[in-house]
Amino acid sequence: MKLCLAGDVMTGRGIDQALPHSAPPDLYEPYVRSARDYVALAEQANGPIARPLAFDYVWGDALAEIERRRPDARIVNLETAVTARGSPWRRKAIHYRMHPRNVPCLTAARIDCCVLANNHVLDWGTGGLEDTLDTLHAAGIRTAGAGRDAKEAKAPAVLEPRPGTRALVFAYATPSAGVPPEWAAGRGPGVNFLPDFSGESCRTIAAEIGGNRRPGDVVVVSIHWGGNWGYEVSAAEREFARALIDAGADVVHGHSSHHAKAVELHRGRPILYGCGDLINDYEGIAGHESYRPELAALYFVAPGCELELVPLRLRRFRLERASEEDARWLARTLGMDFHEGALIAHG
Repeated sequence: MKLCLAGDVMTGRGIDQALPHSAPPDLYEPYVRSARDYVALAEQANGPIARPLAFDYVWGDALAEIERRRPDARIVNLETAVTARGSPWRRKAIHYRMHPRNVPCLTAARIDCCVLANNHVLDWGTGGLEDTLDTLHAAGIRTAGAGRDAKEAKAPAVLEPRPGTRALVFAYATPSAGVPPEWAAGRGPGVNFLPDFSGESCRTIAAEIGGNRRPGDVVVVSIHWGGNWGYEVSAAEREFARALIDAGADVVHGHSSHHAKAVELHRGRPILYGCGDLINDYEGIAGHESYRPELAALYFVAPGCELELVPLRLRRFRLERASEEDARWLARTLGMDFHEGALIAHG
């Protein structure tokens, strides 16, 4: 089975304002009060953005790259609530949301599973999360890592690309990525909260994998962990990720950082410590240029065989093929081989 994985897909805020239907633009950030200001920042940085955008616009050249590789399943971390109602979560500075009628921007890329275990899915309260679940499920998109109660939040997304073939996606949100503990699902809606990287936490995940896995299944453990900036991977994260592979995971799908981080092959299974942002509205925001946050990546994984990373560049809210210079920069940064426009690691 070949999987297409990506990090954070943030189609809210400025991108939502540029799509055909938009949620109210009001924001409660320290310096920005309207989501439309993020459209203006992107235009100042890279030129005009014709509006309203077509639903497939944001994916740009990524669509051809995906179709050329013909993955069996497409999995992203959706880092926005999909709702037009609700109140912003108090004690939180940034709130993302996309209007439910803009969900075709996800189906345009034929996304199979949206991971929701992250620090933005409850930005607009439990009602906003319930809207997100309802909208994605009505569109035929599976979800993992959040639910109306703890049982639903813990349950893996089950993807069946063809008869007899399944991928199970287990998803977890951690405090190191800024997920409030009170977001943990219980009797009511919330995320699948992972409090730490202890041996006990690993054993819990191993039991969950064992209780759902059938022979031949491919298991993805998706984790929202770590800060937004910096290439360092903590010893605790490394040990935990390797332990997850030893416990039965075929892929560890890490996200939260706004840029791509290290990749490791453990026992031939890929550990993606940070897939970076794939889609966001951060153009024109200065301060972290050395990390090249405009560079994005798609990860094509065949567990036990090969990992291919396809570099892209986000400009005017649209993914473009990265230049060879940019692709080689990313290859050097991640310590991967560069071959015919892609970054390769062999199992």
